[in-house]
Amino acid sequence: MLNPKYINNRIYFKTVAKQPLKMINTFLFWIWMAWSLPMGIYRSQFRKIVYQDNHWSINIKPYFLKELKGLFGNIYPNNPEYIQKRNFYRFYLMIYIILGASYFLSKT
Repeated sequence: MLNPKYINNRIYFKTVAKQPLKMINTFLFWIWMAWSLPMGIYRSQFRKIVYQDNHWSINIKPYFLKELKGLFGNIYPNNPEYIQKRNFYRFYLMIYIILGASYFLSKT
């Protein structure tokens, strides 16, 4: 025979145990969203250096191959501004991916 007191305690502990996890998920979500806000600015600066174009239309063009080569390679080794922006953008994207992965993995 099942003890009703035991069942109620078990249900209570299951719901209480989920609350900290939900708070962590919410916190990670908002940190991830806040971290993603300046991405457009950083990507625009990086694309302007990679494509050597200062026009605003470079931000909406669907070019990715040269940008990926510039991100993972070294297409302008003598340009210190390019190297600085590339390294910063790599760091930024690495943190962005870690935050996103931790959010999605904590949901499961």
